[in-house]
Amino acid sequence: MHLVVDNYSTHKTPAVKRWLLSHPRFVLHFTPTYSSWLNLVERWFSELTTKWLRRGTHRSVKELTASIRTWIALWNDDPKPFIWHKTADEILESLAAYCERINASGH
Repeated sequence: MHLVVDNYSTHKTPAVKRWLLSHPRFVLHFTPTYSSWLNLVERWFSELTTKWLRRGTHRSVKELTASIRTWIALWNDDPKPFIWHKTADEILESLAAYCERINASGH
């Protein structure tokens, strides 16, 4: 089983490494640091969850699977790409302002 995971050190601890060695069926693939493409995949799943799954009722795994397949078909009929609306500089400025606010909060 191939698992795509982020680059956090959690997956690199000795206990996890030992477990992976004793379970060779699992192979980890680490995403590059700051991989924005993975954020877009997460955003797509967020759309699926908030705009489709939370609004529906699923009485079985079969119904849930069918609902997800319907969403995918509808999405693919009229795909909407995710587009960054801010430049990297704008994002960094926003992040710097946020960090300044939380560092000055006294907590």
